[in-house]
Amino acid sequence: MDLYKDPARSPEQRADDLLSRMDLDEKVVQLGGIWAMQLLVDCRFSTERAAQLIKNGIGQVCRVGVGTTLEPEDIRTYVNDLQRFLVENTRLGIPALVHEECLDGFMAKQATIFPQAIGLASTWDPELVREIATTIRGHMLSVGVRQGLAPVLDVSREPRWGRIEETYGEDPYLIAALGVAYVKGLQGDDVSQGVVATLKHFAGYGKAEGGLNLAPADIPARMLREVYLYPFERAVKEAGALSVMNAYNEIDGIPCVASHELLTRILRHEWGFKGIVVSDYFAVIQLQRFHHTAASPEEAALQALGAGTDQELPTPDCMNDKFKQLIRDGKFPLELIDNAVRRVLKLKLMLGLFDRPFIQEGSIKKVFDTPGNRDLALKAARESIVLLKNEGDLLPLKRNIKRLAVIGPNAHSPRNQLGDYTYPAQAQLMGMTAYSLECQLPHEEVQADRMTVPVVSIFDGIRKKASGKCKVRYAAGCDITGDSREGFEQAVRAARSVDAVIMVMGGKSGQTPECTCGEMRDRTTLTLPGVQEALLKEVYEAGKPVVLVIIDGRPLSLGWIAEKIPAIIEAWLPGEEGGSAVADVLFGEFNPCGKLPVSFPRSVGQLPVYYGLKPSGGQSQYWGEYVDSCTGPMYEFGFGLSYTDFRFTNLEIDPPQIKGKMTVRIGADITNTGETAGVEVVQLYVNDVVASVSRPVKQLVGFQRLQLDPGETRRAEFELPIDALAFYNGQMDRVIEPGVFKVMMGRSSSDILLQGEFEFLQ
Repeated sequence: MDLYKDPARSPEQRADDLLSRMDLDEKVVQLGGIWAMQLLVDCRFSTERAAQLIKNGIGQVCRVGVGTTLEPEDIRTYVNDLQRFLVENTRLGIPALVHEECLDGFMAKQATIFPQAIGLASTWDPELVREIATTIRGHMLSVGVRQGLAPVLDVSREPRWGRIEETYGEDPYLIAALGVAYVKGLQGDDVSQGVVATLKHFAGYGKAEGGLNLAPADIPARMLREVYLYPFERAVKEAGALSVMNAYNEIDGIPCVASHELLTRILRHEWGFKGIVVSDYFAVIQLQRFHHTAASPEEAALQALGAGTDQELPTPDCMNDKFKQLIRDGKFPLELIDNAVRRVLKLKLMLGLFDRPFIQEGSIKKVFDTPGNRDLALKAARESIVLLKNEGDLLPLKRNIKRLAVIGPNAHSPRNQLGDYTYPAQAQLMGMTAYSLECQLPHEEVQADRMTVPVVSIFDGIRKKASGKCKVRYAAGCDITGDSREGFEQAVRAARSVDAVIMVMGGKSGQTPECTCGEMRDRTTLTLPGVQEALLKEVYEAGKPVVLVIIDGRPLSLGWIAEKIPAIIEAWLPGEEGGSAVADVLFGEFNPCGKLPVSFPRSVGQLPVYYGLKPSGGQSQYWGEYVDSCTGPMYEFGFGLSYTDFRFTNLEIDPPQIKGKMTVRIGADITNTGETAGVEVVQLYVNDVVASVSRPVKQLVGFQRLQLDPGETRRAEFELPIDALAFYNGQMDRVIEPGVFKVMMGRSSSDILLQGEFEFLQ
């Protein structure tokens, strides 16, 4: 037996042996990928096409879910046929790594669609995120997809940026906690039985100038380390993430895909990363065509590989035949190729692809969008909902309400409840890609907004929950965008005929021009799009109680709406069970417990607005506020109302003075003082009172979700490691300086209810 085929040997030994047997053609193809659709003929894997395109093997096969439009059973057959071809018809039999997107669910037909990432962040529930990622792992494993392009760990304080919906918000600690949970869920305890998680986008992508996608990120070195790299570092060191994807942006003139400092010195040498670095799609060729740091595709390949990029996705625009000739001519160091190929081979061996290249047959129906999956989607959607306002306890709706109107362009639109990285949002885009590659996909399968699983609209959820006891009327009123007000009269007439009105408004997420949020859909305003605000005003003036439900992927600037509308619910992009979840909150069958993972600005002119300010931030000296507005957010990070009230008492900090590597124990009693069971998210913040460089006025260092019955008291307890107090000093050394640290505990970053302090002694 060849050594590389021996499962008793370590992945490192097997990879070294296999690498020694490979010729240059076989090496270079491991550094690239191919669109899954390119190997299709008549909706089946084509051996003839494979013999033309991957005769020497292939590193990655891209987008096997939405990119092929196949049903799950057919994806499994495709992957088995693909691996069989590679094992039996290439010289060394190296299997492919097959990947797909999985941000809020495996992007394939019949797969469960969970809430978008910004909604999952609003749950402040790492265990829930881990459970969702575990479910996604089961979907992907059942069809042979072994790498997922998630989670997104970009810290984003820029709501103009369309991709903020894909992030976990503005705070590095919260993002890290959820990111670690996601990676552990997707990879599992044993990656040979798991799916490789891909951390993206490394790094600083969420700080794009002007909120414009792919724009430069102006990030000082200390902020880069303490804020934008922190979630990635935690996911690598604590969760063992095995893949990282570069960000498109540049930092201080260096595109991330060509940054040796990021991809090698920090990621591999400092953090000990053991996986592979994959390029974001077309990022390598962008070095020539977009950033203009390379004069040719081959020079772009040299820059990316030299920096530490291992694979060019989706296809080898730069690592091509001319590139191979430069290697043969000695103009490109073969060692860089070997290092990258070795890492790719090792990961494939760790996954068990050489020993178990085929997926066993089994019932897909037992895996995809099962009742249990939908229950989990409902749980996630419920927890993601944030109650922003509830004047006069308008919510929950009274049990004896007789007539309701559900109005707005998102009231009865299942598609608009889904994020930009879902099958319905991307099918049209993949169809355009297939057309450009002269690939044949069924026309009806690539139409925009085609639903692949049942999605409960807000109107349907309310109508079902009303259950005949309450008459429910519906009117769209207007479109998401556009100037037409033709539907206003019908909507206002419906509003006047009922006891209360549910207005469901917001945007549409996706990557095509008609969408208002999502990748490539950046905005200069944060108001409701089109004429929605005018419709809301006319309905409000009809005189009936109004509840606003926002379906959108970004925090909006609500202006007069926040002042006048008595009840406001932020539902984000709640996924396939969003309508049921919103109805449960409206009718009081679920007590809302979501907390904002990102601050809501009063206007675009405030941006950036976030809670972790430096002492000199968030104020205009000497008068404090703007001339025309206060400087604080409309709704702060961590904010979220409940149908009950909670009291915080008895703060204890032990010990009050500490030395060395000790842990500070911090606790308090939390009591439900209302008449309804509920969940409070207890948030712990600290402040380094005096330091050699300026520190944030508060910094999240812990949080706990406590479920409390009426009158119940539970103890919130935190163990704060001293290392959490470290920062980078003036010499960029990571230190913990002696001094006093202020402790703040509350229900949001602004609503601090208990305060104390402890001292760290050198």
